[in-house]
Parts: sequence; structure tokens; C-alpha cells
Amino acid sequence: MDTQPAPFVPPAPKPRTSPPSTLEMIRIVYRNPLELWGEPTYNEPWISAKGAGGPLVIANDPGLIRHVLVDNAKNYKMATVRQKILRPILRDGLLTAEGEVWKRSRKAMAPVFTPRHIFGFAQPMLKRTLEFVTRYEAGGTSDIAHDMTLLTYDILAETLFSGEIAGEPGGFENEIDRLFETMGRVDPLDLLRAPDWLPRLTRIRGRKTMAYFRKIVTDTVKMREEKFRRHPDAVPQDFLTLLLEAEGPDGLTRPEVEDNIITFIGAGHETTARALGWTLYCLAESPWERDRVEQEIDQVLAREPDPTKWLDAMPLTRAAFDEALRLYPPAPSINREPIVPEMWKDLYIPKHAAVLVMPWVVHRHRKLWDRPDAFLPERFHPGNREKIDRFQYLPFGAGPRVCIGASFAMQEAIIALAILLSRFRFDTTAETKPWPVQKLTTQPQGGLPMRITPR
Repeated sequence: MDTQPAPFVPPAPKPRTSPPSTLEMIRIVYRNPLELWGEPTYNEPWISAKGAGGPLVIANDPGLIRHVLVDNAKNYKMATVRQKILRPILRDGLLTAEGEVWKRSRKAMAPVFTPRHIFGFAQPMLKRTLEFVTRYEAGGTSDIAHDMTLLTYDILAETLFSGEIAGEPGGFENEIDRLFETMGRVDPLDLLRAPDWLPRLTRIRGRKTMAYFRKIVTDTVKMREEKFRRHPDAVPQDFLTLLLEAEGPDGLTRPEVEDNIITFIGAGHETTARALGWTLYCLAESPWERDRVEQEIDQVLAREPDPTKWLDAMPLTRAAFDEALRLYPPAPSINREPIVPEMWKDLYIPKHAAVLVMPWVVHRHRKLWDRPDAFLPERFHPGNREKIDRFQYLPFGAGPRVCIGASFAMQEAIIALAILLSRFRFDTTAETKPWPVQKLTTQPQGGLPMRITPR
């Protein structure tokens, strides 16, 4: 008799069975865009429709996704609506820069994210995680969503900035929540492509928070420049130093340096934090999966002290993380806009169309996945993961603008999970009722309160 329990189906909005009115659509997009999509979106290879702001194409077919993000990427710029949301926050940071500015920034940052550098970050990642988990030694209940934000901030500060970020982590964590609550949401006027001179009420509320982040960046740069002056031999060769060294007539301007610092402080840690929280939640609700992961981690840690080896040595742990990334992609939507109209097979993509490649939808598509709504890490076990099309699983995007920090994030996540799960068990409580909400990332509304017990 098969005693394997039915797989856990984590919470998610049910696909709509009828289209919303324009007013309802605007309300949903502001509150939670994940609740907007209907049955056809999860079943069709693509959808071409007239949206509130003009033509809309939803791309689900892996071939079409490859065409937009890779094969004909030169014909697709960042979508206007996306830029209206992100540019006020990140300006010319790597996520929002285009053209020559983006090329310069990408080139300047590439040395930080080579395999050699990534491996060099493993020990600092381990050190910060070991320090962080001491807070759990007495057991008790804690909001894991909040905690993972603090942990990934600690790791980011240690690895990319050598512990030299101005400001306090606690204040930072509260402000980043406020930033995403205000600046990081779709304003109804953006959806309708209203002119920029019309004030966006959401942005006005976020200006104070934005000023807080800009001050952190300015103070962080001043601290490093002071070190350059006083102790040039003691300056670490980290992300911050490399950015400042890339400043100059043929490199980055000072505003671009600061924009990229804020991009990594804001977006670079938030995505991994969300993915870690959702992973711990899904494992807590699937104790048979958690048992296998804990056993694997215990065996690897007993024989392998080098954290650079853990990612390859822990396929079950990685599979659980990958499956959480599938169900709750930190970046749930990739938005593009064609520069000139074109045909792909029999699909006409008009100029200025909003082309949406949505990992949230693609990762749950009925034609691409078996039991798409269930938490099934075995999809990513060795022998299975090789069967997944490169363009049906997009937690880090694809093409020229694929996430530059993907390897960094994967190493960080496995080290964090290895330490957390080797020392503690995380269980849900009666209060653990998260609901996925799309702001800039896929966030658990209501947090992730969990009971923590030393193992």
C-alpha cells in the first residue's frame, strides 16, 4: 500500500472564471496583481488582448518566452509600466537601466559575480548565518518572513559591503517594508498610462522612505571613501570598492554608482529572503519532505566542512528550494515592450504592447507541469530537473538581463538552509496563514509565524 501522503498544496489565488470590469481590474492590480489572472492564462500558450493601457500579450509558451527574452531581445525594451514603478526607486540601477548605461553597469559588476568571487563569499555567508541563528537557541515562536529579511541583509552587508553599510539593520528592515508598500506597487494611473505630471499618491507616501535609503547610500559611500584616504591598504576588494573603481569618464557616474548600491541593498537581499521564508514554510507543511532534507543536511555537514561544496552535495535541499521558487517566484512578472511590431508563428505582437512573461503563471501552467499547484520537490531531483525546459522555469529570468546574482543567491540559500535546518525544526502554528501578495516581490501577507525547536 502506498503510504506517501498527498502533497501539500500551498495557498494561492484561484484562477478567475470571468474577466473583471476595468474598475475592478484597477482595484485588484493595486491590491494584489496575482489575483487578476483567469483560467485561460493558466491553460493557453499565449493570450493577446486589449488591456486598460493598450494591447496586452501574455507569453506562456517556452518558445515564445525564449524569443522575447533571448532570440529577439534587441527588439524588446523594459515595459513602460514597470519602469514607472521601479525607476523612481532604483533610477539607473542594474534592474532599470537601459542601453549604454545598462551595458556599463553590467560590465562593471561582472567581476564581483565570477565563480571565484562567489566561492570567496561562502565563508562570510556561513559566519553571518551561524551568528544569526543563536537567537533561536531558546526556541519559541518567530515571524520567519521578518527574520529571513534580517539574515539576508546581514549576509549582503558582510559579503558585498564588508560589513560597512551605514544605518541600523532593524531600522532598515522596517523601512524596506514601507518602501515596497508605497513605491513598489502599481499605481492605477500607471496602468492607464497617464502622463507623468499627474501625481501618484502611492509615490508621494513613499518619498520619506526613499530619502532614508538615499541617505544610507550616501553615508555608505562616504565611509568607504574615507577608508580609501586614511587606510588605502585596508580597503576590501568587495562590491562597493569595485563599483567606486568603475567610476570615471568611461565607466559609471557617481549617481549610477549610488543607484546600483541601492538596487542591491533593496532588491538583492529581498528576493532571497522571500524564497527562504517560503521554503521553510512549505517544508514545515510537508514533514515527510523535511525529514529527507534534514537527513541529507546532517550527512553532508558531518563529512564536508567546506560550504562551497554544499550546493552540489545537497540535491534534495536544493530541490526543495527550487520548488519553493517555482511556487512563489520572488520576481513574479517580467515585463517587456516591443520597439517594432513583429510576428511569432501566428501571433501578432503590436508596437507598444505590454508583453508579460510571468513566472507566477508559467510556473503554475497546466500544460507545462504535472500537479502544478502542489509542492513536489521531486520535480527538481537529479534525473528529473534535466527534463524541465529552460524557459518554463524562470526564477532568475533569462537572456541578457538574467539576474547577475543568481549564483550568489543559490549559494547563500543553501548555506542558510543547511545551518537553519541542521540546528532547528520549523513548524507552522494556528496563526500561520500566509497569503501571497505581489508587491515588488511575492510576499507572505500576514507574515510566517513559526514555532522553532532546537533539534
